[in-house]
Amino acid sequence: MELRHIRYLLAVADHRNFTRAAEFLHVSQPTLSQQIKQLERTLAVQLLDRSGRAVRLTEAGEAYAYHARLALRDLDAGERAIHDVQDLSRGQLRVAMTPTFTAYFIGPLVHEFHAAYPGVTLTVVETTQDRIEADLLADRVDLGIAFAGAHAAGVESVALFTERLSLVAGKTHALAGRARPLPVARLARYPLALLTRDFATRTHIDAYFEESRSTPSIVVEANSIGALVEFVRRGSLATVLPDAITRAHPDLVPIDSTPALPTRTVVLLRRATAYHSAAARAFTAIIENAARSN
Repeated sequence: MELRHIRYLLAVADHRNFTRAAEFLHVSQPTLSQQIKQLERTLAVQLLDRSGRAVRLTEAGEAYAYHARLALRDLDAGERAIHDVQDLSRGQLRVAMTPTFTAYFIGPLVHEFHAAYPGVTLTVVETTQDRIEADLLADRVDLGIAFAGAHAAGVESVALFTERLSLVAGKTHALAGRARPLPVARLARYPLALLTRDFATRTHIDAYFEESRSTPSIVVEANSIGALVEFVRRGSLATVLPDAITRAHPDLVPIDSTPALPTRTVVLLRRATAYHSAAARAFTAIIENAARSN
C-alpha cells in the first residue's frame, strides 16, 4: 500500500465519480481504477460500491476513509513541522474568525504580525464558528477567533477578552440624545437593522430579545458590518453592535438599554494535541498581548 492509494480513494469518495476524480488527480481513469482495486486486494475488502449511478463508499470503505483522512491530516502537519522555520524568516499561517472581528480586532494584529515577520504568508478568512471548528479539526486552518461556548471535541479555547454589545444609532436618530436607559419593551417602536442569522452576534441578539420577551421591529438585515454601519449612521435606523465597533465610528452613538445587552467571551481556538508552528505561536503571543490591552 502506498500513500497515493489513499489519496486516490478519498478523491473518488469526494467526487463520487471516477472520471471527475481522475481529472482532479491528473491521472487516467483506468490508472485510478486499477490503483483502487489494488488497494482493495491489499486490504481484502471492497471499499467502493460501483453498482449505482454515483460511486459511494461501502460500510468498510467509510470506516477506512475516516481513519485515512486523519492519517493524511497528521502527515500534512508533520510535513509542515519539518519545514517550519523557527526564526520566522518564511512560513505560512492560516487564521479564521467570525466576521465581526474583521471590523475592529484583526486589522492591528495583521499589521503587527506582518511588520515583525514579513516573510510569513498570512491567510485570513471570515466564516461561521461551526466552520472554524470543523476546519481546525481538518487542519485547514491553524487558529480561530470566535466566542466561548460548547466547542467540538478536539478543539481547545483560550479566553481573550469580554466583548459587550450595545444598542447603536446615528447622531440624528430620535434615541441619540436619550439620557436614561431605554426599556427593551419600548425598543419595538424603533426600526432596527441587524446582522443576518449567519452571524454569531445575531444569535446573541435574538436570545436577548427572547429572554426579554420583546419582539423587535427588524426592517433591514445585512451580512456586512460595513453596510450596517452605513445604514445606521444616516439616522433612521438603530442596530446592535459590539462596543469596539461603535467607538471606531464617531458618527455612531451608543444607547443604554435595560436590561443591558449581553456580553460574551472572545476566545482563541486551536486544535488540541496538534503541532503548533512557530508562526502560530508568534501570532498567538500577539493576540494575547492585544487582548490584555483591550
